[in-house]
Amino acid sequence: MNRITPYIKGKNPFDMDFFTAGGSHLDYLARAAYAGINNACWDIIGKVKGYPVYKLLAQDLEPPDQMKIYASGGVNHAWYRNGEQELIEEALRYKEEGYDAFKLRNGTSWEFSGMTLEKHIEVLRKLREAVGPDFKLMLEKHPHSLEAIVHQLAPALEDLKFYWFEEPMNQWEEGAVERHLQIKEAMPSVMISGGERFTNRLQLMEWINSGAYDIIQSDCNFTGISEGWHIAQMANLYGRLQCPHNWHGGLTTMANLHFVAGVPNGHMCELNQTFNPLKDKIFKKPLVVVNGYMKLPDKPGFGVEIIEDVEKKFPFVSGKYLKPNPRLTKN
Repeated sequence: MNRITPYIKGKNPFDMDFFTAGGSHLDYLARAAYAGINNACWDIIGKVKGYPVYKLLAQDLEPPDQMKIYASGGVNHAWYRNGEQELIEEALRYKEEGYDAFKLRNGTSWEFSGMTLEKHIEVLRKLREAVGPDFKLMLEKHPHSLEAIVHQLAPALEDLKFYWFEEPMNQWEEGAVERHLQIKEAMPSVMISGGERFTNRLQLMEWINSGAYDIIQSDCNFTGISEGWHIAQMANLYGRLQCPHNWHGGLTTMANLHFVAGVPNGHMCELNQTFNPLKDKIFKKPLVVVNGYMKLPDKPGFGVEIIEDVEKKFPFVSGKYLKPNPRLTKN
């Protein structure tokens, strides 16, 4: 911020498309700083105009006043402990809370736990049996080869009626679009989603027009609302859905929530279910999900108020947020 703050001082918030386009498009973390300023400008504009941001974004459509939320978790189930039971209990907890969609990851430490693709597919089968046929299940990524995904995992996801498969392979490698299209052929009714680390519409153009992605997950935390809006308009022309990646703090949730409610192809919004005090404890009134929906505040801007001295209560701590698992740490 020592570099950005002097640059934006005195600028007109209504000109944010011009002064928030900094940062390398290949460095999504550097872009996040400018994206955050872009989002903040939209909050200011909404307050000046007297409208919620999502109503300013909506063109030729009546935006919803609440948005579908899916539970995003399935992170901590450890296969060496009792990962299968932990995962199923987590999914059933979300169902009981009123969610009808759950995205899961692969669990921890496959090599250490002796987990295999065949075993994992059987766990997914038991998960489907536990939650029932109408509960949406989504799987994020998978550490396997194209051949294993096409011939084993994708047919299993099709058979188990998964809702989408998120970024099944590395999107940055040459030939990634073609590989994703091969995976689509192997599971014709399961959608493929992705794009959370892309920062602009040009990076996503081939993915959108080829159909390699059915759901675009560009995140206002990396694109800013302005560029996210342009991405959504392009995706809508090709019939692709917009469902932003949303794994950070509460202000990112508000930016993504207003964004997805204000575009014509807005589908759902992700909500991180892991512990994160920056998710709702920074607001005077916490964010609330009722029966799988979050109501958009009918107040100008983002419609939320930040607690006093938030920077003192949650000071910046340098270093990585990942912590080593002591059980797996070698002596």
